[in-house]
Amino acid sequence: MPVYALNLFDIANRDEYLAYSKRSPAEVARHGGRVVALGQFRESVTGDIAPRKVLILVEWESKDAFDGYCNDPDLADLHAHRENGSSSYIWHLFDRLDDLRPLLTVV
Repeated sequence: MPVYALNLFDIANRDEYLAYSKRSPAEVARHGGRVVALGQFRESVTGDIAPRKVLILVEWESKDAFDGYCNDPDLADLHAHRENGSSSYIWHLFDRLDDLRPLLTVV
């Protein structure tokens, strides 16, 4: 079952994050992911989360595909660029739903 990874963060070091972003698209795809959306923060409408400058939404073939990307020892240097190039990182996983009925069903 596909999962979505919501990435919200700020750029802490441009060169480090640039090193990550040059290589990560190919590695994400190789591990069963695809970037669905990229965004730059516009404005806060409601909620109590501190705004982050960057949004990346990635669809992964499965949780195992996501875990494979995160835990691939050959990508340790790549993940270091992401970690060193960003700050205030929020990384949440969401199960893919065709509609909201599963969430609205009374148990």
